[in-house]
Amino acid sequence: MTGLTVRAEALQKRFHDRDLGTVTAVDGLTLEIRSGELTALVGPDGAGKTTLIRMIAGLLRPDAGALQVLGIDVIRDPQAVQDRISYMPQKFGLYEDLSVQENLVLYADLHAVPLAERQQRFARMLQMTDLAAFTARPAGKLSGGMKQKLGLACTLVRSPDLLLLDEPSVGVDPLSRRELWKIIQQLVDEDHLSVIISTAYLDEAARCAQVFVMNEGRLLDQGPPATLRQKASGLTFTATPPAGQPARQLQARLIDAPDLIIDAVPQGDNVHFIQQPGADLADLLGGAAVQPRPEELEDAFMILLRGESEGQPISTPPTQPAPAMPARRGDGPVIVVRDLVRKFGDFTAVASTSFDVARGEVFGLLGPNGAGKTTTFRMLCGLLPATSGQLEVAGLNLRHARAQARARIGYVAQKFSLYGNLTVRENLQFFGGAYGLAGRDLRDRIAAMTRQFDLEPAAKSGLLPAGYKQRLAMATGLLHGPEILFLDEPTSGIDPLARRAFWRTITALAQTGVTIIITTHFMEEAEYCDRIAIQDAGEMLAIGTPREVREKAGPEGAKDMNSAFIAIVEAARARRAGQVAA
Repeated sequence: MTGLTVRAEALQKRFHDRDLGTVTAVDGLTLEIRSGELTALVGPDGAGKTTLIRMIAGLLRPDAGALQVLGIDVIRDPQAVQDRISYMPQKFGLYEDLSVQENLVLYADLHAVPLAERQQRFARMLQMTDLAAFTARPAGKLSGGMKQKLGLACTLVRSPDLLLLDEPSVGVDPLSRRELWKIIQQLVDEDHLSVIISTAYLDEAARCAQVFVMNEGRLLDQGPPATLRQKASGLTFTATPPAGQPARQLQARLIDAPDLIIDAVPQGDNVHFIQQPGADLADLLGGAAVQPRPEELEDAFMILLRGESEGQPISTPPTQPAPAMPARRGDGPVIVVRDLVRKFGDFTAVASTSFDVARGEVFGLLGPNGAGKTTTFRMLCGLLPATSGQLEVAGLNLRHARAQARARIGYVAQKFSLYGNLTVRENLQFFGGAYGLAGRDLRDRIAAMTRQFDLEPAAKSGLLPAGYKQRLAMATGLLHGPEILFLDEPTSGIDPLARRAFWRTITALAQTGVTIIITTHFMEEAEYCDRIAIQDAGEMLAIGTPREVREKAGPEGAKDMNSAFIAIVEAARARRAGQVAA
C-alpha cells in the first residue's frame, strides 16, 4: 500500500495586513497526498497553493490544524522536513553572474552535498536538463527555459524524498515546457520520487496521478484526472461559427451568457464550450453548427470555479470605450515594420523582420524563450532603437517621433513593474497623472478600471497575488485609452478563469478599434488572434491567420496550435543545424 507524503487536517494560515486586515490564505484544509506519485495543486490566483507549499516545506508555520510531511510533524520540527525535501519556488534564486557549473557547486555547498557524490549528481542533472554543453555559460545569458531547467537541476543537487515545485513552467515556451516535464516524469518513473507541483496549466495537471482543486484557501475537489473529468460528462461541445464570423466573436457571445454557458474558448476555427445542464442554446448559437466533444480536465476545473462564482459572468466589457478612437479598422495599417534589425554587439536579436498590423487587429507574436519577441516589442514601443529598418507606429516614424508615439500606446510589461509600496489606487493615480489625466476624468477612469479588473483600491500592490498584479498592470496600461496596446505575456502564470477575463476584455477593446499586439506562451491563446507570427533566433518563421499557420506546420499542425508551434520551430532549427553542418 502506498504511504503518505503529506497529511493535513483542518490546516489554517492567516496573514495580517495594515490596509486589508486579516486575510485567510488557507482555510481549514484537510487532505492526504500519497508517496511516489506526481500530485498537482490547481486553483485560481489567491487560492492558497503557494501558501500550502510553503507550509509543507516548513517555511511558514500554520496558525491552526495539523500537518505531517514524510511522517514528521512539520510544525514541531520544520528543520527535519527541510533536510529531506527540495523546493523550487516561483522565483528561484539563480546567481546570474555565475556559470551553470558554479551555480550547481554553490547549491551543493548550501545543501552540504558530500564531495564524493557531486560529480555523479552533477553529471546526471546536466544530462537530464541538456545543459552539459553550457556549463561555462553565465546563468544570466541563458534563455528563460534554460534558466528554469538550471533551477530544477540546482534544486536536485541532493537526492530528496520529496520535491516541491511552485509553478515551474511559468513564462516558459512550449518546447522548454515539454523538456521540463520529461525531466519531472523521469524522476517519478525512475526514482519513484514524490513530487507536488502547483501549475496554471491544466494540461500539465492532467499528467498527474492526483489533482487537488483549491479556491480561497479551501479544497473544492480532488481525485485522479479521469475522475474529475466526469464532472463535465455530457456538457462539452464544439461550435463552428458561420462563414465569415471569427471564433473570438462567438466565444464572447457565449461567455457573456452565464445562465446558459459555463465556459467557452476558441479552439482552431471553432469554439469549445460547456453548457449549463438542460440549457436551450438555439437562439444563443446563431446558426453555429454544434457537435459533442470529449471532456477535458480544464472543463471540470471551470465547472468547479464557475459554481463558486455563483453564475456571474467571467468578465464584463470595459464600462467606457477608449476615449480617443477617431479612426476605425480598415483605415490602413497602424503598425508598419520593414526589414527591422536589432543587434547587441555581434549578436543579432532580430533579423530583417517585416510585417503590418491593421487598426483594431489582435496580432500575436509567438516564439520560444530568447526568440527576439521582447526585443521586437521594445522597439515597437519606442523603448529601444532599431539598428536598421523602417518602423512606424500610429503613423509616426519611431526614428524621429518616439515620444509622440509613446503617448498613443499602452504597454503591459512581462514582469510586474509598478510600485509595490503604493496601493492600487495610488499606482493608478500616479500613472494617470503621467498620461495627462486629472480631476474627474482621472477619478472616473480609475473607478472604471478597478471595477473592470476586480481590484481593491486600498490593496498594497506589492502584496497582491501574481494574477492580481497582472490585472493592475493591465488597468494601468489602459487608463489613458491608448490606440495601441502592447501586452508582453500578460497571462503568464495566470489561471484559466483569469485568462478568460483578460481575453474577454481584449475582445471588447478590439471591437472599439484598439489594436492589440500580444506575446504569449499559451498557444491556445493564439486562437483569439486575427493573425499570428512565430519567431525564433530573431527570424520570422511563419505569419498569417491561426489556420494558415497550422496549415504551414503540416500534419502536426492539424492537432492544435501547440503542436503546430513545436513543429514549425523544430523544422527551422533542423534547417539551421543542417546549414551549419554543411
